[in-house]
Amino acid sequence: MASTLPRHAGDEMFEWVLENSWVFWLALFLILAIIEMMSLDLYFIMLSAGALGGVVVALAGGDFWLQALAFCLVALAMIFFIRPIALRQLHKGPADRLTNVDRLVGQDALVLEPTTKLGGRAKIGGETWSVRSQDEAALAPGMYGTVVSIDGATAFITMRAAEPHEN
Repeated sequence: MASTLPRHAGDEMFEWVLENSWVFWLALFLILAIIEMMSLDLYFIMLSAGALGGVVVALAGGDFWLQALAFCLVALAMIFFIRPIALRQLHKGPADRLTNVDRLVGQDALVLEPTTKLGGRAKIGGETWSVRSQDEAALAPGMYGTVVSIDGATAFITMRAAEPHEN
């Protein structure tokens, strides 16, 4: 008489997980996508695409090792081939687009206080800035200068020879 070993609840659960491994891959996809939303590195979204590869193989009836292989291959392909292209597209922008204080360089500055190499105040782009004269000439209130550079919260200006542009 052959003896049969009693089945444990853990065995049934393990069988269910193997038969429905697509659920594991789908859960992994969602977890990795959520992590990507927090990190914005484009690594975790590439890994989540690999998890979708695991879902496809699982739904096609492939063994778990084949699902894991699909996950690895798809994720690596996405990281090495798609991610660099996506990063280039994300960082692409017009060459002449300046941001923050860089856009103020070249703007007109209306001198509000006497300005020398030691300091002064001027209105640049509608805001009052701490300024210094870039050259030896002192600028009197009411004169216009041109912003040459910005270092921290201080703008460096030079005297303007002609009429100012409109801001």
